[in-house]
Amino acid sequence: MRRSVLSLLAATTALSLAFAAPTRAAEDAVVIPAPAMDATPANGIQTAVVAGGCFWGVQGVFQHTAGVVNAVSGYAGGSKATADYHTVSTGTTGHAESVEIKYDPKKISYGKILQIYFSVAHDPTQLNRQGPDSGTQYRSAIFTTSDEQKKVAEAYIAQLNSAKVYSKPIVTKVGALEAFYPAEAYHQDYLTLHPSQPYIAYNDIPKVENLKKLFADNYIEKPTLVSASKATN
Repeated sequence: MRRSVLSLLAATTALSLAFAAPTRAAEDAVVIPAPAMDATPANGIQTAVVAGGCFWGVQGVFQHTAGVVNAVSGYAGGSKATADYHTVSTGTTGHAESVEIKYDPKKISYGKILQIYFSVAHDPTQLNRQGPDSGTQYRSAIFTTSDEQKKVAEAYIAQLNSAKVYSKPIVTKVGALEAFYPAEAYHQDYLTLHPSQPYIAYNDIPKVENLKKLFADNYIEKPTLVSASKATN
């Protein structure tokens, strides 16, 4: 569905007239407990990589999260040769649309990032899909960068399943990150640049609103954009 949205954006400025919104928003927020186990506080900027459907919305959520210094849309799970949008969209590359989150552990913990990811960024009970988008490239996955991240993520999934905070079991896969490949420039900062685009307005803006409502202490009004990060480097 989202590929058709991009085609319409390229073909006409009257997208709102040409695109029919789905009958319901992609995911609803769920109030969940904080993780019982968290990563040990560390020095320096840390990296988390998560996948939860269309990377536009996931990136947008973490760009409004305090302590995140950069959130980049991209691809993880496949090879460099197939890390481009049109190839990944075939669902045959092993890649998942992912977001690489650089964060300051003195301001936000890895566990808090996972809590936001599971609560407002996506629905972890949907297998190989999120809302209107289907395919393995839209799967729920956590790509860990250390053994500690793996232990925290797996323990948290077990905790949430045990607490039965969702009506169905969590299907999120946890595995080691082999490589992350940034997506094309036109995918970066997409939620901020196109807030009125029907897909964004219906599926992704509510995620940011839920972040503000459920995680007020972790919410920042001004997003931390990729374009701003590049300008300062």
